[in-house]
This record gives sequence, C-alpha cells and structure tokens, in this order.
Amino acid sequence: MAVLEVSNLTKVYGEGEAKVVALNNVSFSVEKGEFVAIVGASGSGKSTLMNQIGGIDNPTSGSVKIEGKEITSMDEDELAIFRRRNVGMIYQFYNLIPTLTTEENIMLPWLLDGRKENRDKLNEIVNALGLNTRAKHLPGEMSGGQQQRVSIGRALINNPAFVLADEPTGNLDSKTGKEIMDLLKYSNQMFNQTVLIITHDDKIALQTDRIITMRDGNIINDEVIKK
Repeated sequence: MAVLEVSNLTKVYGEGEAKVVALNNVSFSVEKGEFVAIVGASGSGKSTLMNQIGGIDNPTSGSVKIEGKEITSMDEDELAIFRRRNVGMIYQFYNLIPTLTTEENIMLPWLLDGRKENRDKLNEIVNALGLNTRAKHLPGEMSGGQQQRVSIGRALINNPAFVLADEPTGNLDSKTGKEIMDLLKYSNQMFNQTVLIITHDDKIALQTDRIITMRDGNIINDEVIKK
C-alpha cells in the first residue's frame, strides 16, 4: 500500500478575475521507502502541494490519503495530532524551540503527545546525526547545519509515514547542504524512511530516486531516475 496517495487535488484562490488555480487536478502516489523530489520554479504549485500533503492547508477539492487515511476529512484537532504522529516536517529555517535543548527539540512530538521517552531510540537518532556533543545545547549555541540536524531528528523520532522536507538546504552553504542531503539519504537507506523533498535546485533533486516536476499547478513529468 502506498504511504501517500494524492488524487485529483485542486486548490483555487480567489474568484472571478482574481482567481488563481494553484493546483490543477494533481494525482500521484508514493510507496514506502521512496526518496522523491518535487521540483518547479516559483509559482509552479510545489509549495501549495506541500501544504496539502503536509496537512497544513485544505484543498478546494480532491483527496490526500496517508497510509490509507483520508486527511482532508479530519477536523483541525484530529489533523494536528495525526500530522504530528505521521508526517515528519523539516523546514528551511529549522523552526526549533529556542528554549529547548537538542534532545528536547528532537523529543518534542513525544512531549506534545504526553508520551514516555524512549531513551534507546533517542540515543540512536542523536548518534546517527552526530549530535552527541550537542545533546544539551540550545539552538542559539549551534550552527545552522547543526540546527538542521536537530530538525531532521525531530522529523524522524516518530517513525513517520514520510518525511516532508521544504528546501532543507536552502539556508545552508554548499558543504553543509551536502552533509544534510547525506543524512537524508542515510535515513532513507538505513531506516527505509520515505522522504519527499520540495526544492527548486536541480542538483538536490538529482540526488533522489524520483523527480516529480511541476509547472503552473500541474505535474508535467514524473520520472524514476534510480532503481
């Protein structure tokens, strides 16, 4: 079963002459363990698509299913809980809580759920991300690359259906950006973690296994580049 199924997804803003069709009847699916890039120029609809599949915004029409569950029919509270447990979000500007340590930021989904911490799982992720010496540090005490590693850890902690990364290297220099991409590839290969990257950078996209290209709210190409 696909971990993500998008069917006839449409998003329209405004009416009359001000009407903008940001997504036009978009359909695709993603299987477990895939490493997918969604690419397109500014205004192509890729950010709107990210907001729909991440449960951040509601479509005008169409369907988004995550592991067989229709998220567009959920109310706000249901969706917030489902998203926290099933979608790992990585943002360009990290979105870490400045008063929480590395470990606390990574465990944030557990803390919000009132779940007991799993120290073995936490240590596994901290070690894999090379954050051992930064475990008790606050975000302001770390570099951008280290903060993005924390963001990746937070996204992975719940073993989500998929990780959705929005321009994850866009705020980093090329060397640090490569390290972040290597970590995403590592999580894909070692944990069989499904990863979707939203990017305008063809060099980033070519490091994935499949590229979905968008233009004017439509998918114009969907190509598997690695098997």
